[in-house]
Amino acid sequence: MLFLIILLIIVCVALGLFVLIQNPKGGGLATGGTGSNMFGVQRTGDVLEKGTWVLLALIVVLTLSITTIAKTGGSAASAVDSKIQEHLDKTPTPSPLGGAAPATTAPATATPDSAKK
Repeated sequence: MLFLIILLIIVCVALGLFVLIQNPKGGGLATGGTGSNMFGVQRTGDVLEKGTWVLLALIVVLTLSITTIAKTGGSAASAVDSKIQEHLDKTPTPSPLGGAAPATTAPATATPDSAKK
């Protein structure tokens, strides 16, 4: 699972680089009213655009894989989760109303302090 997370980070960085390398196509906020080349260099643009889509699809597949592995319980994650669950099962749950003290504690007896006058 750690390998998939590292691979996902590498793919995300690569996708960011692919997007930054691309020439602006003239749409959206890139329109400045100038008559620049609207489609960029055609061959390089095609390779970078296809690479962007491939990296995007790879991110989706990796993300779904990591989610599926995490839900089914990876080997290391399930051991830690079971220890935490055992600890939570051992702790007494407080009363939702807050009025009753847990049965494991002794009731406190109020004794007046005779030293103070």
